[in-house]
Amino acid sequence: MSGGSSYIVSLPKDWIIKSRIKKNDPVGLIEQDDGTILITPNTSGEQIRKTWEFEVAASTDETYFLRCMIGAYISGYTVMKIWAHGRLPAFASVKVREFTSMAIGQEVVDETDTTIEIKDLLNPSEMPLNNTLSRMSVIVMKMHQDAMEAFKNNDRSLADNVVLRDNDVDRLHWLIARQSNLLLNDINLGRKMEISNDLAVSYFLTSRIIERVGDHASRIAKNSKYLDSGELSPELIEQISKTGINANNVFRKSVDSFFNGDIKAANELIDMTGYNAEVCREINDIALTYDASVATHLVSISDSIRRVVDYSADICENVINHHI
Repeated sequence: MSGGSSYIVSLPKDWIIKSRIKKNDPVGLIEQDDGTILITPNTSGEQIRKTWEFEVAASTDETYFLRCMIGAYISGYTVMKIWAHGRLPAFASVKVREFTSMAIGQEVVDETDTTIEIKDLLNPSEMPLNNTLSRMSVIVMKMHQDAMEAFKNNDRSLADNVVLRDNDVDRLHWLIARQSNLLLNDINLGRKMEISNDLAVSYFLTSRIIERVGDHASRIAKNSKYLDSGELSPELIEQISKTGINANNVFRKSVDSFFNGDIKAANELIDMTGYNAEVCREINDIALTYDASVATHLVSISDSIRRVVDYSADICENVINHHI
């Protein structure tokens, strides 16, 4: 204690040197929810800048290279430097362009014969997690609705369109994963966006589930392309369509419970999974009376419908866990 109301705390020398703090430099003190104090050399509140470097060669696997860029993006790197000892292989530029077209906010800012620099131009605070997740869920709901419509009306063009929209869902999921990592690693950013670490984790978990629901909507659309409604009984078509619509309604209500923080509604929705599983088993039993080439696709569609409700229950469990 110094004087009557001031206290002095000594800081570790290694941390001082690593953080490049000099005499008379200010440090920030941030109180956490559990009462602990976070000491940070970043008093400006600016986003932490991180650089990722990757050496590419003619022998580098192209798919591996693309996956590494996606991984660096999700991890929260703000600058990516791709380089080679000699001239960059031709595929490097192609894969970089493919990556920047898939990832939101990534642009090539410098390119030479031996290097490519990609920079993140998106301000995280301009893309709130709730807005991104809401947009993502709306796309998936429409995908599921159109997938069932494509099945019922044997509309192959609509089915192809559903499959294409799955890429938009993936892009938004990657963005939420990236934003969550940024928030978890930068306490100042979390304070600026008014999002706690546990809420960021909840958004990421829910985003991942919604992305899976989108995958199953795409799967329904793909399988519907191999079916001819003329080969199926009208009763079976109606039963599958009705079950699919009900599954989409459960998914919509689960997303609503997430945004509203309604744990009672979430609990009621979880109880509906048993009934849905029973209906899907009945569909499978009927499907097995058809030829194997038809039955395989019918069972796959039925399984995807069941999984949509199961994933909706997972969202509801996240709601209960987070708000409790």
